[in-house]
Amino acid sequence: MPETFRDADELAARIIEATGGEVRLALPLGLGKPVTLLNALTRAACDDASVTLSIFTALTLEAPAPGSDMGQRLLDPARERLFGAYPEILYATLLREGRLPDNIEVNEFFLLAGRWLGVDRMQQSYISANYTHARDVLIAANPNVLIQLLAREGDLYSLSCNTDITADLLDRRSQGRMAFLMAGEVNDQLPFMPGPSAEITPETLQYCLEPEAQFELFSAVRQPVSTQHHAIGAHVAGLVRDGGTLQLGIGQTGDAIAHALILRHEGQLARVLHDLAPDTGDTGPFETGLYGCAEMLVRGLLELFEAGIVTRRVDGAAIHAGFFVEDRDFYTRLREMPAETRALIQMRPVSFTNALYGDEPAKRAARVDGRFVNSAMKASLLGAVASDITDDGQTVSGVGGQVNFVDQAFALEGARSIITLPATRETGGKTVSNIAWELPFATVPHHLRDIIVTEYGVADLRGQPDHEVVARMLAITDVRFQAELLQKARGAGKIGKDYRLPDTENTPERLASWRKTHRDALPDFPFGSDFDAVERQLLPALERLNCASHSPLSLARLVWTTLRAPAPAHEARAMSRMGFDERATLLEPVSARALRGALRLEATET
Repeated sequence: MPETFRDADELAARIIEATGGEVRLALPLGLGKPVTLLNALTRAACDDASVTLSIFTALTLEAPAPGSDMGQRLLDPARERLFGAYPEILYATLLREGRLPDNIEVNEFFLLAGRWLGVDRMQQSYISANYTHARDVLIAANPNVLIQLLAREGDLYSLSCNTDITADLLDRRSQGRMAFLMAGEVNDQLPFMPGPSAEITPETLQYCLEPEAQFELFSAVRQPVSTQHHAIGAHVAGLVRDGGTLQLGIGQTGDAIAHALILRHEGQLARVLHDLAPDTGDTGPFETGLYGCAEMLVRGLLELFEAGIVTRRVDGAAIHAGFFVEDRDFYTRLREMPAETRALIQMRPVSFTNALYGDEPAKRAARVDGRFVNSAMKASLLGAVASDITDDGQTVSGVGGQVNFVDQAFALEGARSIITLPATRETGGKTVSNIAWELPFATVPHHLRDIIVTEYGVADLRGQPDHEVVARMLAITDVRFQAELLQKARGAGKIGKDYRLPDTENTPERLASWRKTHRDALPDFPFGSDFDAVERQLLPALERLNCASHSPLSLARLVWTTLRAPAPAHEARAMSRMGFDERATLLEPVSARALRGALRLEATET
């Protein structure tokens, strides 16, 4: 039985004593961090410079920091409702403030997207590694302590949200190939996930923290699904084969794809796609059902499971996944799910989900018609993809498992890698193309190009010669950028002088018209939201205001809108929610007047 503690500082002191003051800490990514114990270890190392604390982890969770006055007005009053009363992780706060002492080192192999841009120490200590290789990097670091947040049911514990690397480390320790202490922190909000990789006995732990007060789990707030992402989701849904295997990611794209697959199952996808892409691929219902095999158990997969689409079983499970971090409703649904139903969702190590090594014949037999869907930031005209790093070398997130699944797509018969990205983005008040002639850094090189999807269509690139790749990529590029990209491709001799651009309507206006026509089938929040009704009305207006804020002319147009467009019924409530007067006044700030304009434009265009 583990030695049990109620006080985290006492347990931290015990761990430091047991390791002689040199703590090489294996720490799960994301939700599995035992924050109470972790912060106690960090405090102890801060207070005693003779203690060294080396942390290897990923995905340090933090609530977003508003980058503007409007963002602060929206988020601050709703912070705990949206993100949970999740405690700050001390090493992250010290890193961000430049106060982390030299005797504490933090190495991450995947960063919370965009949160560590410009933080030099984190940028310098980031380790670029595939998810499956991150385990090997950690093993080489020879950790002597592993700590993790645990669920408990009776006399058993569950690794719950993080079997990803922990399960393999425990297997190696049981085989005598590693030696480390394990300490768990119990949290009753974690769902108890059953199965041989997730369940552990008390003997597995040397120490266990049962704190007087348990912290609230981090809640990943759902973002509204944009028109771009709904179009991407609809395109991808036609590429998925009944009876096949599915990997999905988190966020707008994953939600959009899952929603589109549900529309397909209900017989609505063909209607929705009619005005978007007449040649849509498969739009029939799922009679055999899909098998979910993903590094991350995301809300989209859970929705597909509960909708009767992810039903094909492999080794007694309809879903195998390595970790999860989602919203509170997701955790509640897993906790309250009947035990026999929850048993169909099995957490496994990423060495199982992300790779074919180990029992390869069985994995090949199970992962038929795999569709491995991942998101990217940019793509080149020759099919390379950048997903983790900016053009100037700043790490945005990480490689994660993306290349693992690209590898599987090429290794498995009938499998495809599907990379999704919006064709354009807004930056500095300007619209720029996410499809470029070249990329300074590539996550997926162009020789592994397969399928790339934007809101404007599907580019099937596998096995195609370069001139055809260029043509197919141009066909899914926003029309405003096609000519310039074609000129660069011609200059490099990659496409013939006689090639002519396709007669496409790759414009935001056409997409907006499509969304308006099918608005009933394409909601902002297909799977619900922690934002209340007023906040949901504010979000698109705030996005519009943010885009306009970089241009005095665009701001002036929003202000002018308040003089010619009527106020929608919800304007007074929305303005009050943001801390402004319900009624317009001559002396109200320009930002408030521009927000009114944005609300009115949204009301007229929706």
